[in-house]
Amino acid sequence: MFMLGVCFLRFSLYAGPPFHTDDPEPVELYHWEFYCASQMTGSQDGISGTAPHFEINYGIFPEMQIHIIVPLSSSHPRTGNSAYGPGDVELGLKYRFVNETSSMPQVGVFPLLEIPTGNAEKGLGSGNAQVFIPLWLQKSWGQWTTYGGGGCLVTITPAPLNSWFIGWEGQRDFSEFITIGAEVFGTIIPTKSSENEAAFTIGATVNFNDNHHVLFSVGRDFAGPNDLFLYAAYQLTIGQGSK
Repeated sequence: MFMLGVCFLRFSLYAGPPFHTDDPEPVELYHWEFYCASQMTGSQDGISGTAPHFEINYGIFPEMQIHIIVPLSSSHPRTGNSAYGPGDVELGLKYRFVNETSSMPQVGVFPLLEIPTGNAEKGLGSGNAQVFIPLWLQKSWGQWTTYGGGGCLVTITPAPLNSWFIGWEGQRDFSEFITIGAEVFGTIIPTKSSENEAAFTIGATVNFNDNHHVLFSVGRDFAGPNDLFLYAAYQLTIGQGSK
């Protein structure tokens, strides 16, 4: 259960820093986002995560961004050997097909492919190709923004395993300097109901200027097995009028 949870959370966490839930808003056309980040998941079985991972997003077409993450992963089980090395590479394409209006939310998709480049025997990867296909919505009112949705994660194993992620986030811009938000999210595995989970995260984005940002979050599950989620990142945005 420990490795299954960690592998799934890689998708949901990477998708929308510093939260597991993502939004439908792509990077602006010809703009770049660079992240140097670390995320950790701790449980009664050990600690696993990235230290660091590197994320790049680029607005390649109007309403569309490409996405890649290259991680250095770490695994520290409570019993057994620790390991550190290359993890699974993630590729994605975000496309917003409905723009926000005064009465309608913006809507987009962000399919992700995880390539099993990490050593699964050492706990540095899933050992299987995974595809996450979500639908995201977002609506803003002044300083408040809320977004969420969910999708299906397909893991290719000897017997394909499907699971679902559902999450929703709300945040407020307290100034141009800081935004604070919180989310609730859950995973549903129809064939393994004992492994369904629900959790929450609280996080913030600190904007030093238009180009330099720091993001962080902390969260845990609601009822057990007492998993703890941590995320921290430096973000560099490049492009005319970038935020």
